[in-house]
Amino acid sequence: MTNTTALPKLLRLTDPGLREQLQALPDSAALIGISPDGRAIAVDIDAAPHILVCSGPGGGSTTILRTLTAQFLHQGAHALVLDHTGIAHLWAKDLPTVTHRGNVAGIHDALVGLGSELQRRIALDGDLDGVSRLMVVIDRADATLRHLARYWETFRQKNDPKRSPAIAALEAVLYEGRAARIHVIYDGPATVGGRLIPGAREQFSTVILARFSTGVWQRLAPIDGPAPKSSPLPGRVCPPDAGSAHDRCRSRRLAHRRSGRRELTRLGHPGPREVSHPRGLV
Repeated sequence: MTNTTALPKLLRLTDPGLREQLQALPDSAALIGISPDGRAIAVDIDAAPHILVCSGPGGGSTTILRTLTAQFLHQGAHALVLDHTGIAHLWAKDLPTVTHRGNVAGIHDALVGLGSELQRRIALDGDLDGVSRLMVVIDRADATLRHLARYWETFRQKNDPKRSPAIAALEAVLYEGRAARIHVIYDGPATVGGRLIPGAREQFSTVILARFSTGVWQRLAPIDGPAPKSSPLPGRVCPPDAGSAHDRCRSRRLAHRRSGRRELTRLGHPGPREVSHPRGLV
């Protein structure tokens, strides 16, 4: 029997049963949405280590990145936020467990340093007790990678590798980060301009789509069946009986504190939709 219960217009952590469900999630999981019957829908990065977010203009991808990152920070993770605009993630600046980089030179250096951190963790040979989970958050990744490639072309020396070491470090994290407790939340197509090596797309086990075209669906979510029709309900998450939960106003508090009154508000756009590969919609 299909559940036809109406989606709530507003989700609060104080709603009956919701806080308990969030607290019951492992520290490797973040809430994506909640079904009308109160069931939490979450992504677990221990099982699906990297998350790809892809939307059309105004689709809310920055809000999705902020919401997911805030939850992982609240659960004890650290974060490297790469925000080439310098202003999209001001909420994350000055938080004690966050490194925010808002220009191409800083992003380049941060990713090169990330490559070294990856090798340091791998050298621990699985002994990661006490090593914090690290979330690498890349907003508008297509533009970020383009700027990184141009930056390296401008400043590299004669004997330097031709390809940007920052982009190479990101690829290494996509392939090896799971074993080192390093995870990527990536906003934008993972194949833009060929700047990521072939196969990098397959490292994203979870894809969150909002305001996507049929071409994007076919390229990023190659599953049987046509793309779902756009939903008139803001914040809609597949399956079609689940509503999304996004902390639009209080991400900083959620990341910074473990107590107090907070609320989760829905997005004002038809999306996102969450797809788990290779089995399709979840």
